[in-house]
Amino acid sequence: MSAHDGDVGAFGGKWWQFPPLRNALLAAVIAAATFAAELTLKPPQLAVTSLYAAAILLGGLHWMREGIDALWRQRIVGIEMLMLGATAGAAILGMWNEAAALVVLYGAAEGLEEFTYARTRASIRSLLDLAPKEARVLSNGVETIVPAAKLKVDEEFVVRPGEGIVTDGVVVNGRSGVNEAAVTGESMPVEKAPGARVFAGSMNTEGALIIRATAAFADNTLSKIIHLVEEAQGEKGRAQQWIERFGRRYSPLVLLAAALLLLVPWVAGGDVESWARRAVVLLVAAAPCALIMSMPMAMASGIGAAGKRGILIKGGAHLEHLGTIDIVAFDKTGTLTQGKPAVVDVVPVGIEGDELLARAAAVERFSQHPLAQAIVTAADGKNLARYDATDFQSITGGGAKAVVHGQTWLIGSPGLMRERNIPIGDLGHGITRFQAEGKTAVVVSRGDVVQGVITLQDQLRPEAGEVIAKLHSWGVRSIMLTGDNQTTGETVARRLGIDHVQAELKPDGKVAAIHELERKFRVLMVGDGVNDAPALASATCGVAMGAAGTDAAIEAADIALMADDLHQLPAALAYGRKARKVSTQNIVLSLGVLAAMIPLALSGVLGVAATVAVHEAAELLAVANGLRASRIDLDKPDFRKARP
Repeated sequence: MSAHDGDVGAFGGKWWQFPPLRNALLAAVIAAATFAAELTLKPPQLAVTSLYAAAILLGGLHWMREGIDALWRQRIVGIEMLMLGATAGAAILGMWNEAAALVVLYGAAEGLEEFTYARTRASIRSLLDLAPKEARVLSNGVETIVPAAKLKVDEEFVVRPGEGIVTDGVVVNGRSGVNEAAVTGESMPVEKAPGARVFAGSMNTEGALIIRATAAFADNTLSKIIHLVEEAQGEKGRAQQWIERFGRRYSPLVLLAAALLLLVPWVAGGDVESWARRAVVLLVAAAPCALIMSMPMAMASGIGAAGKRGILIKGGAHLEHLGTIDIVAFDKTGTLTQGKPAVVDVVPVGIEGDELLARAAAVERFSQHPLAQAIVTAADGKNLARYDATDFQSITGGGAKAVVHGQTWLIGSPGLMRERNIPIGDLGHGITRFQAEGKTAVVVSRGDVVQGVITLQDQLRPEAGEVIAKLHSWGVRSIMLTGDNQTTGETVARRLGIDHVQAELKPDGKVAAIHELERKFRVLMVGDGVNDAPALASATCGVAMGAAGTDAAIEAADIALMADDLHQLPAALAYGRKARKVSTQNIVLSLGVLAAMIPLALSGVLGVAATVAVHEAAELLAVANGLRASRIDLDKPDFRKARP
């Protein structure tokens, strides 16, 4: 049976409506009726032969055409040609019932395989059904219902409670929780307010939203996910490519071996019909259908299931790689942390803590620096008094100053204070301790007198420690690659339980670290987007987080986690392990069947009917087993221990 190259379309109907299966079913009815009539009514042989021939043509229409087309256009002797040869041989020998059985069973197996592929694609494309087919376009305060396909970029549309979001956009007005499970795999609704991004296929919950479209219906995130998954299902891993190369060389050899069997009675003497039967049986027994199908079904099934979960795996090769990972390398900022500094400590000197924070916020309100914005957010979060500030001045690389109520307030690093000869005093010891804890210390002074210290820290993702502990329990090691100083890196690693840290790395340093790790391990690099692209590309496998709506991040990595959530990382690894395990089982099964069937065919022990039954049973088992790759259990993953 031929492995598919992504040429099978989506099909969402019943199995008996799928053309190859429908034809095989009708052929089976004709063949069974003919066989029954042959046993009871004894019709003329011409009528029997004609009916069997009709069943053969109907049941083999699809796969025979594929085989002849591959031979004619690509000069490839595929498995279909082996089966066609066996069918023709059986008919020539007068075994019309065996020929019909072969065609029906092979056609049914071929049809079931293609039906499974088509249903997998239909399952992915069904995500589009989550997006409404119509949009409530808002123009001059008037709502007009238009087909979703006609919605244009920058048009505003209304989404009421309980309705789906038509396409990607930005919230212009309204607040509501939005369920983004179809896009990101995140099961809990995400709060959306003006300025927030939303994605096609998301479901609005309790509030009305006015959204400005940022993508046409055909170009939205949901459509891109479907396109990428379908492309990935056609991409082959190295093992699959090897198996297909083997099949292209092996099938002609089987055909040649069958031809040589026909020469035996002419050279060594013997019963011509007996050796011809063996040749026909050999063509069926030696056809490597289950072997060719050992990997594609598992890979397509795993990629499709992961895609529906918000994990985009860009091809079979990457799914293979996920199944071999020994160590996970994490970027720190934005990956293990939230990428947003927050105020942790307020240490006042001769002033109330809230007053210190309010004065600092008055100065920082003019600055766009992340640390400044964190201080303003902390003050606003406590509803502190807002002071007016004038004469703001940003001090590059150091801090800022402004006049608040007639007094000059300076905010900056300890180094800036030393440069300006402003004594820090006993706060210096506390600052050293804060820095050892991985915090950033900001000193606040009024004139030349220090009023206190505010510390900030990039907050760890709440799920990071749990995810790393799970990876360790599976025997997968961890390392953090960061551009921060060694002290900060070690502090974060200690809090999360990470095995090792390499700090103060520039982008090329991260690449070098990945290359060094790959001398001993198969490495998965996890980053938060295109900033980590060099390291993502250098690793055995690269994973970009939070890729929903970010074209560059989706394109840059081998795997994209649509949600900004590390919980999806163990699931991605589990899909790789499951697909690898299922593929291995299928390969062992198919090789075992070939090893047993070929000697039996050559010795004349097996007849055509028995050979066809065993052959197709093995093939259907490989298909059914391949579907198991879509089901993972994160509590019982298919993981081996990492190599020392």
